[in-house]
Amino acid sequence: MAKPILECVPNFSEGRDRSVLDAIAEAARSVDGVKLLDVDPGASTNRTVFTFAGDPDAVVEAAVRAARAGTERIDMRCHTGEHPRFGALDVCPLVPISGMSMDETVVLARKLGARLAEEVGLTIYLYGYAASLPERADLSVVRAGEYEGLEAKLRDPAWAPDYGPAEFNPMSGATAVSARDILVAYNINLNTTSVRRANSVAFDVREKGRVKRLGDPINGEIVKDADGNPVSEPGALKHVKAIGWFIEEYGFAQVSMNLTNIRETPVHVAFDTTCDKAHARGIRVTGSELVGLIPLGCLLDAGRYFLTKQQRSVGVSNAELIKVAVKTMGLDELGPFDVRKRVIEYTLEEDAKRLVDMTLRAFTEETASESPAPGGGSISAAMGAMGAALATMVANLSSHKRGWDDRWEEFSSWAELGKGFYDRLLVLIDEDTAAFNRLMDAFGLPKNTPEEKAARSAAIQAATKGAIEIPLQVMQLSCDAMGVVRTMAEHGNPNSVSDVGVGALALRSAVLGAHLNVKINASSIKDEAYRAGVLATAAELAARVVREEAEVLAIVESKV
Repeated sequence: MAKPILECVPNFSEGRDRSVLDAIAEAARSVDGVKLLDVDPGASTNRTVFTFAGDPDAVVEAAVRAARAGTERIDMRCHTGEHPRFGALDVCPLVPISGMSMDETVVLARKLGARLAEEVGLTIYLYGYAASLPERADLSVVRAGEYEGLEAKLRDPAWAPDYGPAEFNPMSGATAVSARDILVAYNINLNTTSVRRANSVAFDVREKGRVKRLGDPINGEIVKDADGNPVSEPGALKHVKAIGWFIEEYGFAQVSMNLTNIRETPVHVAFDTTCDKAHARGIRVTGSELVGLIPLGCLLDAGRYFLTKQQRSVGVSNAELIKVAVKTMGLDELGPFDVRKRVIEYTLEEDAKRLVDMTLRAFTEETASESPAPGGGSISAAMGAMGAALATMVANLSSHKRGWDDRWEEFSSWAELGKGFYDRLLVLIDEDTAAFNRLMDAFGLPKNTPEEKAARSAAIQAATKGAIEIPLQVMQLSCDAMGVVRTMAEHGNPNSVSDVGVGALALRSAVLGAHLNVKINASSIKDEAYRAGVLATAAELAARVVREEAEVLAIVESKV
């Protein structure tokens, strides 16, 4: 399961006073576990969009602090600007990036709305997925009348706020809080300079489509419904807004898109569909451009999609999946595509050096140093990752084996399963060392008073359980990965059967090594029921891996 990451995109009604924007930015940065990704001020709109992301609870805290900093400094009585608005903190949407559902995001949005009302004193309306009433789901409806009509709106019982005072606050106005899907701004490059032709492609793909006409699609009579309203012919893609434009800097036209629901219309589908529609009009797509940041999952899904079209295994590394996505969609046509700056999850990675980012030599030398960590737990996880990676390699080789073209999907599925095991085991290399460090920190707590001794003892017990849970996960994952190993031994490329055998040996060592960590830490646990439970589970996994390793090696020996 991916680490939960939440994004917040608050829009403040201030785009000209740098001191106010700096104060808001500093408030967001002040929360551990949150990274400020972007500050986009607009002078004409007198509005600034902030983007920050990180741990979900920390993001909610950062939103509250940013709201307080902004609403203390922005006076709506003096505000003018071109953008619709009804409050100092005008809108504050939460967006799930990875590892969490929309339902979980709705809960956090409502929690945020309540806190903004209680702690900052704001009048809060919920919209989007978090809306308390169906008629409030649309932001334009909630914000209708804007700031100038808010005082009268609040006197209408039908427009009582979801949280906070129903009295008009002339300085702060009101705030709309929501849970929504991420919006991806995406432009597709065309080999034409014609805005008219680019618009034709845009109308072909966008959900709104184009106005329906009789006969001539350009000059024909507009078809109207019984009420006299123009009838539209929907485009090919749902949740897509698009328009054609000419970019002087590039010297060609683009279809400029906003993808508002990438679960239903992902980036790669928008790209492929636009290619088809452009080709039908004699136009060629030459590449594309992402504006701003994108979730990692979008690029991984795109890589899998394009590899599947090639009938190639999708169980390759994330780096390879991203490379396929970038090259296929031409995301690097207009300049280098730096994934460390363009992928949300990568921008949030800590600057501290992780064990998995070291060279093999550096990792080995760090293990050999006088520092007690990384130790046997991290090494066990590393061995498990190597074992699962070998099984994945054989699955990928089998998927691409000449003469086995009709079996590529079968082996691709096994490769993807193996990749999932080694990806998680790689994470556990650092998590095991972090768990050891937390245990050492607990032992270092003060113990001068009875209260301090009790707190220290509780912290040690909690940290010890953490130091047990990580190697227990290593054991479970490595045991489960043995299923991929066995299948590759039985059905995979016979030329790689020795690699499968090494994978089995590595996974067995990972399980038995992690078992030692479980046992040594369990000896310090006071909770007898917990201790007995984890020891029994670990013993079962150890016995299972020894049995399965013997079975795999028997298959291997029969083929070498």
